[in-house]
Amino acid sequence: MITRMSTLFLRTLREDPADAEVPSHKLLVRAGYVRRIAPGIYSWLPLGLRVLRRVEEVVRQEMDAIGAQEIHFPALLPKEPYEASNRWTEYGPNLFRIKDRKNADLLLGPTHEELFTLTVKGEYSSYKDYPVMLYQIQTKYRDEERPRAGILRGREFVMKDSYSFDIDDEGLSQSYQRHRDAYIKLFDRVGLRYVIVAATSGAMGGSASEEFLAESPTGEDTFVRSTDSGFAANVEAVVTPAPAAESIEDKPVAEVHHTPSTPTIDSLVDFLNANTDRKFTAADTLKNVLVKTRQPGAKEWELLAVGLPGDREVDMKRLEASVEPAEVSLLEEPDFAANPFLVKGYIGPKALQDNGVRYLVDPRVVEGTAWVTGADQADHHVLDLVCGRDFTPDGTIEAAEVREGDPSPDGQGTLVTARGIEIGHIFQLGRKYADAFGLDALGQDGKPKRITMGSYGVGVSRLVAAIAEQTHDDMGLAWPREIAPADVHVVIAGKDETVRARAEEMAAELDAAGVQVILDDRTVSPGVKFADAELVGIPSILVVGKGLANGVVEIRDRISGERNEVAADDAVAALVDVVRG
Repeated sequence: MITRMSTLFLRTLREDPADAEVPSHKLLVRAGYVRRIAPGIYSWLPLGLRVLRRVEEVVRQEMDAIGAQEIHFPALLPKEPYEASNRWTEYGPNLFRIKDRKNADLLLGPTHEELFTLTVKGEYSSYKDYPVMLYQIQTKYRDEERPRAGILRGREFVMKDSYSFDIDDEGLSQSYQRHRDAYIKLFDRVGLRYVIVAATSGAMGGSASEEFLAESPTGEDTFVRSTDSGFAANVEAVVTPAPAAESIEDKPVAEVHHTPSTPTIDSLVDFLNANTDRKFTAADTLKNVLVKTRQPGAKEWELLAVGLPGDREVDMKRLEASVEPAEVSLLEEPDFAANPFLVKGYIGPKALQDNGVRYLVDPRVVEGTAWVTGADQADHHVLDLVCGRDFTPDGTIEAAEVREGDPSPDGQGTLVTARGIEIGHIFQLGRKYADAFGLDALGQDGKPKRITMGSYGVGVSRLVAAIAEQTHDDMGLAWPREIAPADVHVVIAGKDETVRARAEEMAAELDAAGVQVILDDRTVSPGVKFADAELVGIPSILVVGKGLANGVVEIRDRISGERNEVAADDAVAALVDVVRG
């Protein structure tokens, strides 16, 4: 069936929406694919829905190819399963919680591990039933604090989540690898440039975890990769290589020095270099950053001190990942007032540990290392405070920023940074949810065996935006053929009835050959039609215009920008060949 622009529910815009920050948001709105309803909530208009459905179909095909079976759960869910897994509280404010007319607690599903686990438990009981892989493509809900970037980070979004259930860890590894391979095929098919990185599991739980990131300067995720190896990781998952411990015996005795007006690392280093016979850098100082954490469901906050080299800043994302599922926040003035032993700008390990504050340090702070740090009184610092001799941390924490040039954790080369959009995430969940719900199967030996699980997500609606981010140009969208809303955009570039009739005829021939056609039959100027064709982004554009008088039409490749005049009689066959590959 030919889609006619004269009747298509479409209104293109010449100006960017005021709230749009990234190219995909601007262009999907301008090209009439989506419309904003509220912050983080969007309607899909006809062309946008076509792209979304085509992406869904690619996802579905790759899931079916590895033997996964599609099911569908409700989005409106009871509270009880999420209480059993503790995620009713762990999810915190990101969960949409509602009450029905009987005052029963419900939620809008952010993800469905609990329901998948309970469903399998209700249906299967023997080792002979396993392994099994189930998936769904469904709308999810998360109450993002700051929804932004259009459909890249919404509060309502479409996601594919699949789950594997295996008798043992070897089976889980195989299921995990099958999903990993399927994701590679999936993202290759839709034409994305992406990287696979080591990741943290967060509220999902589990052990092994990898993210698929579409490379994009507008991405919210920062990742690193090695210059000399295949190592790649989300910054939250980077493990800092710890230096070897040093000898304590050869270190000078710690001494407190008067260091007036030195509340910052820079001012401290400048003072020491001007007033001592030694040379210091920021890396020689130990910065102690105070935050407060609160466990899910708890009312009280607890102080946490993070010690790190003074040439580093705390990366809040890495800190949050390290203390999950706890909530974390920087201290405010009332917090300092309530804890007078915290002398801002001069905090040291002694006061922290004397007052029972949990003290975690960067992995670079190893036994035998000597530091300049706060002496817990205004205008005073202590020099040569040695870890393992003068203070003993409660443990280590990954919270310091990761920088370009840092040594790669695998010992090969240094790190470079880039940004990406998370499009997929795979987890080896293990037995977290099987334990929560008692998911067992009767083994060959007649004894119950606890099932082990994997979880695998793809952001389907986010994929649409990620593809738009990578493939757009200055003129508009430029969809890969696999997921475009049509194959050929036929433009009638003229008012001559002969031109119109030939364009109609060619559109009909393309349609009969199984090619999806959009026909711009509107009574507007050719300039408007060309601008809209470039904006909408169909991969092939057929222009039927004044060249028809000489027996030629123009075929434009929207992705490469190539333009070719071809004989009108040959154009349909040429386009069918292009579409069929």
